[in-house]
Amino acid sequence: MFRKKKQKETLIYDRERTRPALKSSICTGEKVAGFVDKSSGKFEDIMLIRGDGDLEEFCRNYGISRDEIEKIW
Repeated sequence: MFRKKKQKETLIYDRERTRPALKSSICTGEKVAGFVDKSSGKFEDIMLIRGDGDLEEFCRNYGISRDEIEKIW
């Protein structure tokens, strides 16, 4: 009845083409971590951030620090 959820493969973070970002909704406060393409400005969401633990997991998976993450609205 219930199947085990498949885990998403971690994408390779290309520092030359993308930069990490945390997109926040003004209305709901929902936060999504992902990457912004430097040339087109398109945001690609990777994971929903529900708390500090999720943000730490995102940073650990992609080898980035919290200081590198840009906040966008």
